[in-house]
Amino acid sequence: MDLKTLWDERAIIQGLNRFARILDGREWGSVAEVFAQDVTFHYGDGVEQSGIRAMTKQFSRFLDACGPSQHLLGSVFVTVTGDTGISRAYVQARHQGAKDKEHLFLDSNGEYIDKWERRPEGWRIVRRDVVWHMMQGDPSVLGA
Repeated sequence: MDLKTLWDERAIIQGLNRFARILDGREWGSVAEVFAQDVTFHYGDGVEQSGIRAMTKQFSRFLDACGPSQHLLGSVFVTVTGDTGISRAYVQARHQGAKDKEHLFLDSNGEYIDKWERRPEGWRIVRRDVVWHMMQGDPSVLGA
């Protein structure tokens, strides 16, 4: 492995870390720091979607309805070949209810499988697939 590949892998891992903080900080204007404008995605709900607007709407639809959240990523594997990369990261996300539901929680555990491309603005996710392994708690904290 050469130094360039290590730097690329580090940049992708930093992108994943930034993503978690964007979600938990509700920084919807920053989603394009991690995802390409033409991203396609499947969030484990049976619906294939495209575009940064749809992705941002997906995030805000659920997270704006709840109180604090914390998305933890781990067991990250990254492979880079030239200007493309694949990352696989486990996610554990805790969501607390808001207002009259602040005593309720929803925990979700799964995996983000991302395809990355080197773009002029840096590494960006061009494809995301999410596999949910388990959920525990009250889904109503997400407005469901």
